[in-house]
Amino acid sequence: MFRKLFRRDNESDAVHDLYAGLIEQARQKEFYENHSVPDSLDGRFDMITLHMFLILHRLKTDKGTTEAFSQKLFDLMFYDMDLSLREMGVGDVGVGKRVKAMLQGFYGRVAAYEEALQQGEKSLEEALGRNLYGTTEADQASIQYMRDYLVRQIEHLEEQDIVQIMSGKITFCA
Repeated sequence: MFRKLFRRDNESDAVHDLYAGLIEQARQKEFYENHSVPDSLDGRFDMITLHMFLILHRLKTDKGTTEAFSQKLFDLMFYDMDLSLREMGVGDVGVGKRVKAMLQGFYGRVAAYEEALQQGEKSLEEALGRNLYGTTEADQASIQYMRDYLVRQIEHLEEQDIVQIMSGKITFCA
């Protein structure tokens, strides 16, 4: 389904594979069943955004070589969001408005996570509380779990070879 967005070539296949891995990780039942992430359209968008942030954060460490790839990954994410809204029955005018709101939410969350990483644990917990748990009341243990999860994933992704990631192969740690 996503391959239609791009020409068939190795980079496009890699972008698709990376996005598919991101989606698979973001949909892990554990987040929704054990860590208070709302199992809703907003909650799932926030988990996809969180995992996209993790990948983009890793990709930007190799500036110059990853910018076009990162853009294709971003484009695929919002193509998928548009397609999902249409499949849910949202009309053309509504899709545009919803995607615009999603874009604003995405940029705001990415900026909040980047800033919070620089400021420390408490700031990261606050950013997760506002963004990931913004539509629900999460217990402190869930927020701390997600903070630790985010930090573990950043460290794990930093150990992965950028060439491997850009070939569509990514692993997330437990």
